[in-house]
Amino acid sequence: MRARMGAGGVLSSIRRDLKSCADEKTRSGYERFFKENVKYYGVKSATVSKIGKRHFDSLQGKGKGRVFELCEELFNSGYCEEAFIAADWAYRVRKDYAAGDFGVFEHWIGSYVDNWAKCDTLCNHAVGSFIEKYPEYLRNLKSWAKSDNRWLRRAAAVSLVLPARNGKFLSDVFEIADILLEDEDDIVQKGYGWMLKETSKPHRKEVFDYVMRNRAAMPRTALRYAIEKMPDTLRKKAMGG
Repeated sequence: MRARMGAGGVLSSIRRDLKSCADEKTRSGYERFFKENVKYYGVKSATVSKIGKRHFDSLQGKGKGRVFELCEELFNSGYCEEAFIAADWAYRVRKDYAAGDFGVFEHWIGSYVDNWAKCDTLCNHAVGSFIEKYPEYLRNLKSWAKSDNRWLRRAAAVSLVLPARNGKFLSDVFEIADILLEDEDDIVQKGYGWMLKETSKPHRKEVFDYVMRNRAAMPRTALRYAIEKMPDTLRKKAMGG
């Protein structure tokens, strides 16, 4: 009972802070950024980060299990800002990741992610770091890429954005891109296009060659994202100009 009450106290304090920092201009911004119906307080991202860090610091010594318990409640609320805090906290305990945590991340994506910002905030850092520590789970990302859930499909790609930027997992990037190549969902197209764009920073030739081989089948949205950071001459060639 004591732990449960403690969890409620932390969550109540976070929610009071978020409500007190909400403003109309930021609320209007949320409405412009998302096609989906989203729940939000309307708090600037920098302020959300500060609130999250302050409350995380109060949890020092409580352990990953305690942090994940609170993350579950934050995601379950449906509010974007609470999801952003949960994703940040999940990343902050990355040194303590264990193999079984993949199932937790999969559950959060499948149950609570309902817009691109929640997906990317969790997957870029927490899931990406997990994959770097446990690369054998790349096969699970490939299973996500075949899911009926659009957010799991996007997650399969955006989880590799940061590792790919650092030159890692090149063959796996292309395998995931192959699976998602003709996906009709623009949110997924943008996700795997972004993955290829980041991969092109250390592996420009390989990504350019991949695009040229597949440009007839690749949706234009994904193609434009993939070549965005390439020189003009390569971009024009890839676009058929």
